[in-house]
Amino acid sequence: MNANTDYMEANIMNRSIRSISSAHDSMDGAGVKIKRIATTQNKLADPFLLLDEIRSDDPDDYIAGFPPHPHRGIETLTYIRQGGIQHEDHMGNKGEVLSGGAQWMSAGRGVIHGEMPLKENDRMHGFQLWINLSAANKMKQPDYRDVPTAEIPKVSTDEFHVSVIAGDWHLDGKDVHGPLNALEAEVAYLDVELPENGSFSHTIPDDHQVVVYVYDGEIESGHLIKSQQMATFSEKGNIHLTSGTGGKALLLHGRPHREPIANYGPFVMNTMEEIEQAIQDYQNGTLAY
Repeated sequence: MNANTDYMEANIMNRSIRSISSAHDSMDGAGVKIKRIATTQNKLADPFLLLDEIRSDDPDDYIAGFPPHPHRGIETLTYIRQGGIQHEDHMGNKGEVLSGGAQWMSAGRGVIHGEMPLKENDRMHGFQLWINLSAANKMKQPDYRDVPTAEIPKVSTDEFHVSVIAGDWHLDGKDVHGPLNALEAEVAYLDVELPENGSFSHTIPDDHQVVVYVYDGEIESGHLIKSQQMATFSEKGNIHLTSGTGGKALLLHGRPHREPIANYGPFVMNTMEEIEQAIQDYQNGTLAY
């Protein structure tokens, strides 16, 4: 085998799973039941900090919602598969996210916002992802955007069905661009459904970390990832997912910051001194102003 062939094969190697974590039962907001995976200390998940899944057909599990609360130092990306939520914040933004839609918010130096389920829906299934802001961006001005279902591209083949929420992808021979195309750390986000014996492969930049969260069925990538489990991957190579019985998953990738992380509740900074300042600013009423 010549050197050129070796080089080509090295460039098409698939990433291998390095860790698998299971979501745990938790509660947040005013008593919302969630499944949570915190990845703050998992360097292979950088720049992703946390993923929450809300899933219930009992409104008592989620209807109390998330009354006004602060954030600093992160971006949040909320994706609703079923149901709906309403967002309001101190900047005067007010919007709804319905089934299949998404909502992006960059807290920057400070946001106070609330997220409340819409009462006309009797089922809720959605996810909220926390993305770490780099040290250079933690004190930037906050921002916000709603993305309705109609703006989210969908691609279907015999092997896979995907919704493209963020980033640039090459799918079924075409370049497809998600509506959220300027996220922190070049984050890209797919909702992937594999039918029985389906498969999905994609080239991932070598300097990006990859995370897969399975929320229905089972997905394989060298090892089995079961429902409500998150896998992190080796740092170089493509991603290759298969499923013998069918499965659904969120596929995320982004460029790691490789910076110190200090976190306390809704604040994620680089040092504890910055956390203490965020708490003081919130108490003084200057966090978001």
